[in-house]
Amino acid sequence: MSQSKKIIAYINLAHFIDHYAMLIFAAAVIVIAPTFNMKYGELLPYATPGFIAFGAGSLLTGWLGDKWSRYNMMAIFFFGMGFALLGVSFIQSPLQLGMMLLLVGMIASIYHPVGTAMLVSNAEKLGKEIGINGVWGNAGVASSALITGVITQYLGWRIAFIVPAAICLVVGFLFLRSIPSSVDQIVKKSSVSSARVSKSVMIWVMASLVITVIASSITFNAITVALPKLFQERLLNLTTNKATLGSITFFVYLSGALAQYIIGNLLDKYPLKKVFLPLAIMIVPTLYLASSMSDYLLIFLAILFIVGIFGQVTVNDTMLGKYTADEWRGRAYAARYFLGFTAAGLSVGLVSILYNLDGFDLMLKAIAGLSLLTVIGAIIFPKENRAI
Repeated sequence: MSQSKKIIAYINLAHFIDHYAMLIFAAAVIVIAPTFNMKYGELLPYATPGFIAFGAGSLLTGWLGDKWSRYNMMAIFFFGMGFALLGVSFIQSPLQLGMMLLLVGMIASIYHPVGTAMLVSNAEKLGKEIGINGVWGNAGVASSALITGVITQYLGWRIAFIVPAAICLVVGFLFLRSIPSSVDQIVKKSSVSSARVSKSVMIWVMASLVITVIASSITFNAITVALPKLFQERLLNLTTNKATLGSITFFVYLSGALAQYIIGNLLDKYPLKKVFLPLAIMIVPTLYLASSMSDYLLIFLAILFIVGIFGQVTVNDTMLGKYTADEWRGRAYAARYFLGFTAAGLSVGLVSILYNLDGFDLMLKAIAGLSLLTVIGAIIFPKENRAI
């Protein structure tokens, strides 16, 4: 295996770890709360600082990756995450829990700006690699609740943090052993690092990216938060079994994750706009129609809009990778994820407000309207000039 492929393998594994680690507490809080004689809703807010740090910290970590060392930052990620998760397993009070979850969020903020920039610098086929990387991240999201639930059920919640902590430390040692620190000085001379549009229209690339990141991040988070409850309400004629509903939700998410791989490959074969625009357009009518649908038709529409929403993440990351120079790519991804995670943070309150006003009918129609901004972003995105 070439050095570039080894680096990408560790970056993909780090993406899985990043999302898995951030969601352990969300799955374990039900068991942890009684330990402190607290209710679910009372203990859950202790995770808030960690989630804020997850997004806000990317500005600093992306800068450090560019100015200091991406290699060292990824080493800090593996070891730091290992010790942070281990620290959570030893907490004895809610305050200590909040502090350790804050540390987990700070360490987790390293991955997206640093890891994605490192991936782009070592990718031969950018779209394909970003698509595969997205699958790994979503696998971390999907498996965290499942694995954490099993461990807490049979071994206790502290073990649910100790097991991934140990894995992070082992992966960290293997990373240092397998990848030389000299990788920071190696920048691949490929199409990945060359501009595809003239400087005079770069402003349109950035405008498209900002509009798309804000709209698609709110849409992504709002739908992933709402989907389990939506299925619970709208699939009553099919099933009321929680395990079955969970399986349907998992299948829909899996469809989105697999779509990221397919879309990534398409981005390598066709100009970005030809993939970007149809994907953006698909999201709007499927969300709007889903607002009044139920049962099998709802599941079908959910697969379509999840494919569009998840695929948009791959488009956004590929767009940034193609049109930014390597020396400041980490900072560009830092800004992208800071903007995206901040916008996504608004979505939970948005879902709550819209749902309380008129249920999912209003909520899905409103998100469909918001998704029109993504279509606008795709329309103003300039055509690639491959002669540059």
